[in-house]
Formats: sequence, C-alpha cells, structure tokens
Amino acid sequence: MTDHDDVRALLAAWAFGALEPAEGRLVPPHLAACESCAAEAERLRATVRLLDGPPLDEPSSPRDPLLIRALRARPAPPPVAGHAAPYAAAVAGLGALLPELEGRWSTPVVHDWDVHATLAHLLAADEHLALRLGIDARVPGARIDADAIWTDAWERRTAEVIAHEHGRTPGRTVADWSAQAADLLGTPYARDPELAAGTTLSMGIRLPVTEHFLVRAFETWIHTDDIGRALGLSVPPPPEEHLGRLVGLAVRILGGALGAGAQPVLFAVRGGERWVLGSRSDPVAAELTLDAVDFCLLVGGRYAPDTVPRTTTGDAAAVRNVLERAASLSWL
Repeated sequence: MTDHDDVRALLAAWAFGALEPAEGRLVPPHLAACESCAAEAERLRATVRLLDGPPLDEPSSPRDPLLIRALRARPAPPPVAGHAAPYAAAVAGLGALLPELEGRWSTPVVHDWDVHATLAHLLAADEHLALRLGIDARVPGARIDADAIWTDAWERRTAEVIAHEHGRTPGRTVADWSAQAADLLGTPYARDPELAAGTTLSMGIRLPVTEHFLVRAFETWIHTDDIGRALGLSVPPPPEEHLGRLVGLAVRILGGALGAGAQPVLFAVRGGERWVLGSRSDPVAAELTLDAVDFCLLVGGRYAPDTVPRTTTGDAAAVRNVLERAASLSWL
C-alpha cells in the first residue's frame, strides 16, 4: 500500500476525530499536498457536520490556509430523508463517542466482544444492507448466499470480520465503519422515500428499504449504549421522534412474530401509542405498558423478560408470552 492509499484509508476516522495520535499526524501534511484526498476529506467532514457529529478543530500546521481552502472546496451533501434520519443520528451518536475510546479498545462490552470487536460487528452488520444497495464490502470475503440459513451465515460473517479487524488498528476499523455508514447515507435510497419503499431481504427479514434503515439505526444505537455502559459513559436515547419510529418498527416485527393466534394483549408505551398484539377476534386478555427505551432494550436483548420494568393487568401468561417473544427477536 502506498502512502497515499495509507492516508486515504484513514480519512473517515480522521473526520470523526477518532484516530490514534500517531495515525492522526499522518493526515494533515498529506491533505495539504494532495487535492483528491483533500476533496474526499471535505466530503467526509461535511457528512460529520450533517450528522451533527463532534466539532473538529481546524488544523494548526503552517500550511493551514492551503489545507482549509482545499477542505472547503466541496459543498455539504444533501440532507437525508426522514426514514434515514434515525440512522444518521445513531451514526452521529457513535461518532461523538469515538474520541472517548482512545486507549480503551480492549474493554469488554457485550457477548465476548471488546470495544474494537463491537465496532467490527457494526461494520459487518451494516454490510448486509450495503451489499443490497450496491455498495462494495470493505472486508474481503463478503457475499450474499440466497440459500444459506441467515443466522449461520450471519454468525460466520461476523466472526470473519471481527477476526480481520483485530488484525488491524482500531483507527482503521473506525475508518471503514464510518466510510461505509457515509456511503449508506449517500445513496439515493437514503434521500428518496419512493425509491426506498421497495423491499429487500437483509438479515433474513424482507422489509422496505426504509425500514432496513430503521433496523440499522436500532442496532447502532444499541451498541453505542453498550459501549457507553462498558466505559461508564452516559449515552442518551434517540430523539423522541426517532425513538417513536424505532418502537413502531419493533411493534410491527413483534406483532408478526406473535401471529394472529396469540392471546391478545393491549400493549402501550408510556406517553405514546397503543397496539393490540395477537388475535384481533378475541377479547383482550391483558394490558402491558413499558417505557419506550426499556421496550427497545428488551427487543434488543438487553433486558430479560422477567426483569424489564413494566406495568401489567390481566392474564399473566399472555403478558409473559409477549415479553418472551419480544426478547427472542434479538440478534444484536
């Protein structure tokens, strides 16, 4: 790999302010001398600004005027449509956390993953949708096996990507994750709701592309929260509007998983909507109310069915069935 290729591979992580110091020092001198990398750096910085990522200090080298002119040469990308906004916000949230990770990449997070592996997992998870939308994979060996059992294929690919990334520096993993996220948010599917209304199969679920963007938002936020908890840092929940969309997606998937034969339960999120889950032809057997964040954490596998805070009335077995089915949905 040439010096040019080496720096170009780091640009996305640099734009997020997430490089290790030794790698970060390589970037500004190269950008001052390379017009194509300077233009790409501005595209990535503009994406960070669009995502409301952390502010970046202007470079302080003697070549600043040339570098700043180069970085400002390209306009910011167009904003994403509403269906992709929760994913954009989740990417921004993780981007804001990245500078806190220096020297802490080996901290255990969830399952048997450390911080580095958790980010590698997100790189693998986003890859599924990226491939469907025509974006090339950033880790060798990616493929779409139409006939494979998706859970087996998913576990295998996750292990491959984590092993690959553990052989690289965290900064390079950040670079590939953030560049792939920027590519997803730069596709026409992220800006055109009509185009994104078409369905595609990803992670064993056929959904409109609009909802796959919500799935990516859900998982990105869950793992950002995982990392924050592991490091003792507070990660806020998604904005209220976005959280409502994530709850709606989870309810639709949960309703499909329960099927029409389950005892009907009136489910509500505190201060929000209400749904009947299960049979629509039988009388409601129970009522269940959860906080919106707790419901998302339950569906994300971060609460056990018997420990999630809840308010219930009616048939305890019907409530338990809903809670257990919700927890079983997690693949995160």
